[in-house]
Amino acid sequence: MARPTAQVLTLLELLQSGGVRTMAELADRLGVDPRTVRRYVAHLIDLGVPVESVRGRYGGYRLAAGYRLPPLMLSDDEALAVLLGLIAGRRAGSATAMGTASETAAAKIRRVLPPRLAQRLDAVREALAFTAAPGDVPAPQAGVLLTVADAVHHRRPISIGYTSGAGRGSVRELHPSGLVHHAGRWYVIGTDPRTGEERAFRLDRIAGARTLPGSFPPPGGPDPARRLLAALARVPYRHEVTLRIQGTAERIRERLPAGVAEIRDGPDEGWQRVELRAERLDWLPGVLAALDLPFVIERPDELRDRVVALADRLVTSARRRS
Repeated sequence: MARPTAQVLTLLELLQSGGVRTMAELADRLGVDPRTVRRYVAHLIDLGVPVESVRGRYGGYRLAAGYRLPPLMLSDDEALAVLLGLIAGRRAGSATAMGTASETAAAKIRRVLPPRLAQRLDAVREALAFTAAPGDVPAPQAGVLLTVADAVHHRRPISIGYTSGAGRGSVRELHPSGLVHHAGRWYVIGTDPRTGEERAFRLDRIAGARTLPGSFPPPGGPDPARRLLAALARVPYRHEVTLRIQGTAERIRERLPAGVAEIRDGPDEGWQRVELRAERLDWLPGVLAALDLPFVIERPDELRDRVVALADRLVTSARRRS
């Protein structure tokens, strides 16, 4: 590549990194005089790149807002970071639902990369292994995610079309206070303006969202992630479980995280009251055994029977010699 062309592309890459670049900075980075920088800027403008001149003591050049640069301008490290981020996001189920946007974006970047770099990235992708199975979690619509995020940022009420897990559709109003990504799913948490109760909604179950007039004050209390975990722990399930466990809340949280159980101080010193809801109980006896802490099952009786059955099986297995 001829040196002037290479210098023009280097200038474009510098401007692409954002902000205003002063004439002195650009001249120093390119190793040329200010007059040559102005000529390179003119070349970019001739190519249709909207470079703006910023006047003043700290003036210089910047790219116009909203200009969409081609992926070819990514450095080797940036291209690797983008592609691996897209791959990992799809595997974890955290990609947003812009159709197949993450896949097409990765394909476009791969297609325009120089052969040398493309081969190196292909080698990384082929050598990469994951310990978990690919995520199979519905993703939110891009428009819904953007609308909700904007409402959170500006503290604007929203109206959403929501479908519950049972398939019932409804229109809800919400004062959204935060977006949370948890266990591969996106949630919006906020307050129902009619009841004042805190609510959490899965974004993939929202068919449409629109901003309503007005605003609301910033919420107090814990951050959105902690409030979501507390809300998930209160979701109604088939079984309501109440336990008393002797030990610290931190130790109990190792096996029963905030998204699973609520922990409060118990009536006796050193004991914690633990409440949780579950569709099934078969996993709980093993968790209680792994805690290795004294506990009392207050309800349900079925859990007590399951723990006794597990204990009997363990004793039988421990005594078996052949």
